[in-house]
Amino acid sequence: MLSGRKRWLVGLLIVASAGPMSAQRPRQRKTVPRAVHDFRIAKGEFELDGKPLQLISGEMHYSRIPRAYWRQRLRMARAMGLNAISTYVFWNYHEIRPGAFDFHTGNRDLAEFIRIAQEEGLWVILRPGPYVCAEWDFGGYPSYLLKSPSATVRSNDARYMAAAQRYISALAKEVRPLLVTHGGPILMVQVENEYGSFGSDSSYKAASRRMLLDAGIDVPLFTADGDWLFNKGGIPGVFAAANGETNYDTLAKRSDAFNKGNGPYMVAEFYPGWLTHWAEPFPTTPTNSFLPAYDSLLKRGVSINLYMFHGGTNFGFTSGANYTRRIPIQPSMTSYDYDAPLSEAGWPTPKYYALRDVIRRHVSYPIPDVPDSLPVIALPPVAVRADANLFDLVASIKPVRAADPLSFADIDQSDGFVLYRHRFAKAINGLLEVPGLRDYGEVFVNGARVGTLERSKNSFALQVQIPAGGRLDILVENLGRINYGAELVSDRKGIIEPVVLDGTRVTGWEMYGLPFSAAPTEQIRNAARTAIAGVPTVYRGTFTLTSTGDTFLDMRSWNKGFVFVNGVNLGRYWNVGPQQTLYLPGAWLRRGKNDIVVVDLDGHGTSASVAGLRTPILDQLNVESVGTP
Repeated sequence: MLSGRKRWLVGLLIVASAGPMSAQRPRQRKTVPRAVHDFRIAKGEFELDGKPLQLISGEMHYSRIPRAYWRQRLRMARAMGLNAISTYVFWNYHEIRPGAFDFHTGNRDLAEFIRIAQEEGLWVILRPGPYVCAEWDFGGYPSYLLKSPSATVRSNDARYMAAAQRYISALAKEVRPLLVTHGGPILMVQVENEYGSFGSDSSYKAASRRMLLDAGIDVPLFTADGDWLFNKGGIPGVFAAANGETNYDTLAKRSDAFNKGNGPYMVAEFYPGWLTHWAEPFPTTPTNSFLPAYDSLLKRGVSINLYMFHGGTNFGFTSGANYTRRIPIQPSMTSYDYDAPLSEAGWPTPKYYALRDVIRRHVSYPIPDVPDSLPVIALPPVAVRADANLFDLVASIKPVRAADPLSFADIDQSDGFVLYRHRFAKAINGLLEVPGLRDYGEVFVNGARVGTLERSKNSFALQVQIPAGGRLDILVENLGRINYGAELVSDRKGIIEPVVLDGTRVTGWEMYGLPFSAAPTEQIRNAARTAIAGVPTVYRGTFTLTSTGDTFLDMRSWNKGFVFVNGVNLGRYWNVGPQQTLYLPGAWLRRGKNDIVVVDLDGHGTSASVAGLRTPILDQLNVESVGTP
């Protein structure tokens, strides 16, 4: 095998022949035919046009980055010395309803992201799932798969396989022209994801591979698992890459055993940081804990993909959740900063420069200068005024009626909230039991809040007193579907079991969907009458800018909710922390008038304010006891 330095030089020359090396200026879209390359796995190497290529890659997800910033983030990757970018494709981000796909609008324009990567001199590793994990809602699966009777994901269930095939076929139409075999930058495509930690069904694995082949994906395929799980997750004849391995000897031994000595060594996920859940300390990964291993693996010719190079943000309601034996749900934060080399806002960290220095020792080509960071601004306090409360919002919604509560999927809703309502003819007092609560519930009697239920705390019951003719409302929030482990296959949201009060099953429910797929319509109401203590409230305001830049909304004085700015849902805030700010990209601001809408679950009086900081707060906990990841 060639030395690391020589392999890098060959890799650089090949990348240079495929696209520009400069990370300093945008390129016009080319209309001339692109060069078609021959990429294959042979002689224990990744080979491009017959020459060895070592992949030095970093993970970043286009859906977690404002489209206007794609090029800047990709240039930061090149400036750290990377020659490839890896990205997941989130099925549920593109299939907006069963059979209706969107691959072209806004942040969903996957093909454009890949083209920009090529223009910036980067190869692409595509990871389309259908399952991806990634701390993303339901691991990338569309929630309609959970509609009764639900399909069994990650299996040969005919309903699941038909939907997955439809997705892969739609995806392939977008990416086939961008495969390296057609002049594009996509070198490899992953089959499923970390299947070895879930199961070992050979027929399912074979069917997952066949889907890609039948869709015309004609570049090398690979799997990614912990190398101790190769025999469970791997597919005979498909190259197996390792996740999480840092020891060269172990990697070599297990890779040679499964790949039969026919492939190179690759770490598909090398972790310079880690994920964060709400109500847990923000985890940090010291640079000195991984840098020596990274340096050693590169020196020995191993191809490496950093997970994550740049995490970005779980905008809207896209974040997923995990769980443990003790904690039934661990919702992931809105920020996906990941303690990555490139911060949530695209800033190079000390970790970035340390990795850059290591990479420079293994390459002979010049690495571009690090681009300047994007502008950052502070916002003075922006006044917001109560505009509508929960009961105002549901007044105009036609409810779904059923004997027992229905799940989100069963009322054709994916995200947000559902209000479950029951009216009692006679007075009743006793223990209200909601064992099927998924995930967070606020309970109201005749419009007044009487308590909160929370799945993460195993809190499913409280005492209530309901007068004759009284109304019981339970507002349920979906905090993100489980994205990893056996429980992901059945993580339906809403209330998924009968409700019991004073030992009697409560039947006859009205369900009001509040997906908040767009900002609530302006109500123009009397703020004093709208702001009911303890009732979720919509606040609305405007602010004027003479210049724009990234900023971080300071939500420390608020409780729990989410924020729209200029119609874009920035994601959840929750004062339990550790995240206390919301990233507001300057690309979504405008000179002149800007609109802000805050939906707070506890209400905040008739008026309040929100300011924008120049730096984020991601490490401030406000809970006495926290779970363990």
